[in-house]
Amino acid sequence: MPKPRDAATPASVTVLPADCPRVSVVIPTKNEARNIPWVLERLPLGIFEVIVVDGASVDGTVEVARSIRDDIVVVEQTRSGKGNALACGFAAARGEIIVMIDADGSMDPAEIVSFVDELLAGADYVKGTRFSLGGGSSDITRIRRAGNAALNSLVNVLYKASFTDLCYGYNAFWAHAVKHLELPTPEGREPQTGDGFEVETMMNIRAAVAPLVVREVASYESDRLSGASNLNAVRDGLRVLRVIAKEYRTPAARAVRAAPRSARPATRSLPAMRREPAIPPRRPVAEPSDPATVTTRVGGAW
Repeated sequence: MPKPRDAATPASVTVLPADCPRVSVVIPTKNEARNIPWVLERLPLGIFEVIVVDGASVDGTVEVARSIRDDIVVVEQTRSGKGNALACGFAAARGEIIVMIDADGSMDPAEIVSFVDELLAGADYVKGTRFSLGGGSSDITRIRRAGNAALNSLVNVLYKASFTDLCYGYNAFWAHAVKHLELPTPEGREPQTGDGFEVETMMNIRAAVAPLVVREVASYESDRLSGASNLNAVRDGLRVLRVIAKEYRTPAARAVRAAPRSARPATRSLPAMRREPAIPPRRPVAEPSDPATVTTRVGGAW
């Protein structure tokens, strides 16, 4: 069962299945030098490639990442925002399976095994959920929880989906699913819808209306290890609402509304595959005392 992790514990020794297809892990970063070592050191053994998509970090994030893993693939994002970072990372991925995870230590890399297990069991797109059996969060506020629940219910009604956690960005999917997500192209400098935090909602809606088998896996969200998030509940919640409204008018969404609900596979929530955590509960890291230190992130769950 997923639980918060201890920052002081040694690296995880979780291992992907021996016959597992190639897995690419995409990690958006912006000034995460203090956090990314914890993430990289706890990735399961057997990962094919790790892609760090950096948003012009000034704290040495890329150098720190390379000091942990010399096989890191570094991609510079073309615009700003988490959505653009993910689009750049997915374009660079060479694996048959793609996993997206935040760099701040809030998501446990050991849980990747559970995501991959479900993909190998027949799913096309697997998303983490904090709100099913085995999931949880020590980071989400009451306001964000209420907002997420309201947006989640709205999407389930409008798109005949069965999500339990709409705004959480720990996902894994087969590479063939990327074309159905239709993320904004990495090319160009002009901001586009989907470049920001709203990308997670966009991806989930498009997966729900596409001919994809969607599953959920329980996940535990811990507090970020250090630094402060640049997530804004009101601003980003409104961006999510705009995405929901825009996606409602697409041909794929209209086709889903016209079809009976029984014609689509239901989203299924699963507890974690592992019964025990790989490492004990995590204690938050103290904040840096140097006021000049800049630590913000691209990722975050609403």
